[in-house]
Amino acid sequence: MAPSHVLVPLDGSPLADEALEQALELFDCRVTVLNVVTPIDTTMSEGGILEPGAERRENARERADRLVERASDRATDVDRTVETAVVTGDPAESILEYVDEHDVDHVVMGGHGGERNAVARRLLGTVATTVVGESPVTVTVVR
Repeated sequence: MAPSHVLVPLDGSPLADEALEQALELFDCRVTVLNVVTPIDTTMSEGGILEPGAERRENARERADRLVERASDRATDVDRTVETAVVTGDPAESILEYVDEHDVDHVVMGGHGGERNAVARRLLGTVATTVVGESPVTVTVVR
């Protein structure tokens, strides 16, 4: 059965861009691009040296807005439109929540290399691995 609503999480990587291209090419339905802004805390900063602040949050939000705007422009280039969304949170959890809350029935996302000691994580990436493992809908991972 063909999907009626495809979600494409974007993180600015080439594989995420490829996922968007494939989703637009393969599915003639509603497509939403999603960027998740991950809150930065001191444990995520460089050695715990950089403090989270308004400027860092603002820069992250501006980057997210640019990513989804670029995706919208790319869709227009192929005579398509996409819906855009930016949320804040853990990437995998936010993607799964978006799927549940917005009637998404297929996810197309890029995969990334991850930890060297876990083959699945290395092949797919930690976010993609989590989404594949926990999603109630079909997930296509672009490699």
